[in-house]
Amino acid sequence: MKKFAFLLMGAGYDPEKHQCCFCKENSETHIYTVRNFDEAKELVLSLYRDGFGAIELCGAFGKEKADLLAELTNFEVAIGYVVHNPEMDELFVRFFGN
Repeated sequence: MKKFAFLLMGAGYDPEKHQCCFCKENSETHIYTVRNFDEAKELVLSLYRDGFGAIELCGAFGKEKADLLAELTNFEVAIGYVVHNPEMDELFVRFFGN
């Protein structure tokens, strides 16, 4: 069974409520939320122990935090993070800014 997770990080999430799973015959795709990086570390360790093979992170994590999470899994889980073209910076700031 292939297990994949996508993690969203934001202070306004309730990890108990804001999550979902799409199960197919040979794979599971989970979307989880965390409020901060400490929660993300705990969740990634749990996913690692549960046999997840790949985890994608939202852009709030960035390369440094993605690298730290990969290290937590002994580099045994494929961990990526969302990026965008620099030309989109203004639009992202406008959308995500206060």
